[in-house]
Amino acid sequence: MRIAQVAPLIESVPPKHYGGTERIVSYLTEALVRGGHDVTLFASGDSVTNARLIASCERSLRKNERCKDPVAREVLLVDHVVEHANEFDLIHFHTGYLHFPICRYLPVPHVTTLHGRLDMPDMGPVFERFRDVPVISISNAQRQPLPAANWQATIYHGLPKEFFTFQPNHGSYLAFLGRISPEKRVDRAIEIAKRVSMPLKIAAKVDRVDRRYFKREIEPLLTQSHVEWVGEISDQQKNEFLGNAYALLFPIDWPEPFGLVMIEAMACGTPIIAYDRGSVPEVMENGVTGFIVSEIEQAVEAVGRVSGLSRARCREVFEKRFTASRMASDYVNAFMRLADSRMKRVEPSLESSIALFSERLAG
Repeated sequence: MRIAQVAPLIESVPPKHYGGTERIVSYLTEALVRGGHDVTLFASGDSVTNARLIASCERSLRKNERCKDPVAREVLLVDHVVEHANEFDLIHFHTGYLHFPICRYLPVPHVTTLHGRLDMPDMGPVFERFRDVPVISISNAQRQPLPAANWQATIYHGLPKEFFTFQPNHGSYLAFLGRISPEKRVDRAIEIAKRVSMPLKIAAKVDRVDRRYFKREIEPLLTQSHVEWVGEISDQQKNEFLGNAYALLFPIDWPEPFGLVMIEAMACGTPIIAYDRGSVPEVMENGVTGFIVSEIEQAVEAVGRVSGLSRARCREVFEKRFTASRMASDYVNAFMRLADSRMKRVEPSLESSIALFSERLAG
C-alpha cells in the first residue's frame, strides 16, 4: 500500500528524548517500510526515517525558541498532506483532531489514531460534529468518554524487539520514568519508595506548562536521601535505566490512554506496580507482569511481592502482545478494511452514473 503517516510537529520522529506519540509513529513507520509498503512520513525536518520524508518545518517545535505559534506550523502540515493526497492509498493521521474539517474532502481513505485523553469537556462537541471521521483507539479504556465516535479498531502500541534487552536479574532501586505533572504522581512514587526503604531513580522531563507545579510540589521532595533525580533520558539510556531496576512505579492519577513505559519495562523483564486507572488493566497482567493497586498501602505491599514474579515471563508477554511487527500488522488490517469500504461506497455510485448516462443516450 501507499501509506501516508502524519505526525505531530512538537517532537521529531523519533523524538530525541521524551515523546510517546512520535516514538510510536516512528516504530510503526519503520515496521511498515520493512513490510514492503510505500510509506511517506509527514513530520519535522529533523526526523530520521527510512520512509520518504516530507517536512513542513525544519525543526521540531518543543525546543525551538523561534516558534511562537505551533498551530501555524500544524496548519502548514495539514496543507502539505492535502497537496500530496492523491499519491496515497490511505492517509493515517496522528495529529489529534486539527485536521478533521478537511477530512471529508480528501480524495482517499483516511483514519486517525487518537493518542491522548478524551475525557475533556470540549471533546464531546468535536466528536459529535465529526462522528463520520474514522478513528482508532490505543486502548478500550480510552474510548469510554466518546462511545459514539466512529471507532474502527483498538490497536495497542508495540516496540521493536531489539530496542530493549532482557535483563534476567533485578536491580536494587525502584524506577519512575515519564513526565513530571500532577496526573503522573511522582510524589506517590517518592512516598512508596520511602515506606519500603528503597532508592528511587526519577528519569523525567518537565514541560513548560508543569514547571510551576515542579518547583512548588516536587522539587522540595527531591532532597530526600532515597531520591535520585536523573532528568530526561534518551532511548539508549532507557534500556539500562529500566533493565537494572527492581520494579517500575506507575502511580498515575488520570485515565491513562495507554502508558508506553509499561511495555518498555516489560521488554526489559522489569515488573510494574501501577495504579488501576485507564488502560492499566488492559496492558498489564496482574500477578504476572506486576501488580495493579489502588492505594499506597497496596503499592507498598506489592513491592515486597515483586521478587516472586518471573522477569522472563514479563519479556514473554511483551513479545507476544506488544511488538512493533504485531502493531503494524494490526494497522495494515485496519487500513485494508477502510480501503475496501471506500471502494464499495464508490462502486455503486459509478455504476449509477453509467446507468444514468446510458439512459440519456437511449432517450
